[in-house]
Amino acid sequence: MAYRISVDTGGTFTDVVVLDRAGHMHIGKALTTHERIFDGMAAAIAVVAADLGITAEALLAEAATLVYGTTRATNAVVTKRTARTAFLTTRGFRDTLTLKEGGKHGPHDYSVDYPAPYIPRRRTFEIAERIGADGEVVLPLDIAQARGVIGALSERGFEAVAVSLLWSIANPAHELALASLLDEHLPGVPYTLSHRLVPILREYRRASATAIDASLKPLMQAHLTGMEADLRAAGFRGDLLVSTSAGGCQHVEELVARPIHTLKSGPAMAPVAGRSASVAEGMGGNVIVCDTGGTTFDVGLVRDGGLVYTRDSWLGPRWLGDIIGTSTVDVRSIGAGGGSIAWRDAGGLLRVGPQSAGSNPGPACYGRGGDTPTVTDAAMVLGYIDPDFFNGGRLALDAAASHRVIGRLAAEFGQTPDQTAAAIMTIANELMIKAIGEITVNEGLNPRESVIVAGGGAAGFNIMPIARELGCDTVILPRLASALSACGMQVSDIVFEATRSRFTDTTGFDIDGVNEALAAIEGELESFRCSIEGAQGALVRTELLVEARYRSQVWELDTRIPASRIGGPKDVGVLAEAFHQAHERVYAVRDEGSPVEFVNWKGRIAITVFEPPPPPDRTAATHRPEPHERRSCFFSETGRLETAIFKGAGLAPGATIAGPAIIEEPTTTIVVPPGLSATLSAAGNYILRCAP
Repeated sequence: MAYRISVDTGGTFTDVVVLDRAGHMHIGKALTTHERIFDGMAAAIAVVAADLGITAEALLAEAATLVYGTTRATNAVVTKRTARTAFLTTRGFRDTLTLKEGGKHGPHDYSVDYPAPYIPRRRTFEIAERIGADGEVVLPLDIAQARGVIGALSERGFEAVAVSLLWSIANPAHELALASLLDEHLPGVPYTLSHRLVPILREYRRASATAIDASLKPLMQAHLTGMEADLRAAGFRGDLLVSTSAGGCQHVEELVARPIHTLKSGPAMAPVAGRSASVAEGMGGNVIVCDTGGTTFDVGLVRDGGLVYTRDSWLGPRWLGDIIGTSTVDVRSIGAGGGSIAWRDAGGLLRVGPQSAGSNPGPACYGRGGDTPTVTDAAMVLGYIDPDFFNGGRLALDAAASHRVIGRLAAEFGQTPDQTAAAIMTIANELMIKAIGEITVNEGLNPRESVIVAGGGAAGFNIMPIARELGCDTVILPRLASALSACGMQVSDIVFEATRSRFTDTTGFDIDGVNEALAAIEGELESFRCSIEGAQGALVRTELLVEARYRSQVWELDTRIPASRIGGPKDVGVLAEAFHQAHERVYAVRDEGSPVEFVNWKGRIAITVFEPPPPPDRTAATHRPEPHERRSCFFSETGRLETAIFKGAGLAPGATIAGPAIIEEPTTTIVVPPGLSATLSAAGNYILRCAP
């Protein structure tokens, strides 16, 4: 088997994982180079190549596949650095993006300004047309008026166009006519049609997804094609795939056409890796996946062995941000990573994040000009980090800088640097615990009945106290935890989803209409399968789902469809029962007396084209290794202690380490507090026992 490379470019680090011919994974990390992504990628690839004893050029030349994940699209949306985009909508619906979903977390908090629409209102243009809910033409498209609007777009120099007409999902004729006019009068300007991208009910969500996708096209087309050109110039001749927000990957050409699917694509791969690690250790199907990077803390779920999906994924705060609108792996993110900045607010309280030092300048200890205290600086002051072994010694840290910035903050509170650094870690822990609670307890999952898989370079600092607070006894922390998302790419499938809207309910179920929608979905999935090179003979898994709710409810739940077609009233009853069970699992209640409404129907296909790594040997002889050295570390429970330091490279499977201890891997550090323990499994994962 040739080499398989996966690359995850984060806000701070670029992670590269390479699967070699023997089925072993190797990791390389380098600081992300935002001006030209390939530079940071090449530096990380060079680290792995040196580990393999070959040149970076030889590694790329002998690689069969490269899977690429990026935060470029997410960062562009959040920072409003997307293309100058026009929004075309039905006359009378100009404020769809402005009104959003009309809510906010604190209804009486008047200190928060009303959020601006994703596309400014002055760049919204009304089209004289109207399609009815049943697909009938209420008002024919005014071609002359539409030509005038498109002429105005040309004069004003728009770089992309989003087209979202009312009820185009019932009859797309007017959107298709506008597409023809755009091709004629704005050749070369990319556009997105809502009925092709997200054919779902709810006009705001469809409009938001369409606007985001169109605005990303110029940026992501240039980014992905440029990155591919750099790779080809460097000698890569293999198959280039890009990770998606659906927890899989697709070919570059497909993501260039629909760049919205690259949003949150990196974090979406962490649950894929978490599921693989849990399977390798035989620890069940309910997994909480925590990924602590330099900029954010991401948390996702694996439930009953499957990934958890949502259409309720926002960029920014719920209601105040912008909804993605497409189906994504459910991953929640907060600004609490290793680079999160600690600061004193106007009320004199210590805060951590959401601001981040990123990779440039980075934490103060990076020695790149940063002068604000961060979580990483706090870990340095507490003694958790060896400044000469960070990133395997490839990035020497300035410990004195950490002591300086933490000491300055400590003086503001009248505390010692140790107390302040420990407080920073505690506050970061609480933010992470809250994020985990929102995706577990609030969704009907008990953390005490789950295993945690932890990843990210900063995960090992505090994952054991977090798990103990949640009542979760066991944490799996892979040796390659700092590249968890890149590891997920190594075991990911090619994933594609097709959607159709067909509203109906159990009181008058539209059997013919639903079967027509399901047939169209299956046809689209099969067409996609046939388009994938190497899919013939590969393992293919498909599933059909429907977004359903009780009458008068606002939000839907994904419900598996028991059969590929609805044959009659009996099948309708079976489908309704499947929804009752899903609702009871999440909300602990079922209402069999209420009609069930079915909104959006969808199918998902997963094609396994990668040869999986060989299964690990789970047997290992338990032993207690001798520490490599000792140094003074501070723990909130005990104060300063002489703490055993273990080098990961010197540990054999079965090694059991009792806290207080520090385990140093080249790209991550694991802190074992007093009273807790860690064991290196035969599969190469650290099993952290968090119950005293």
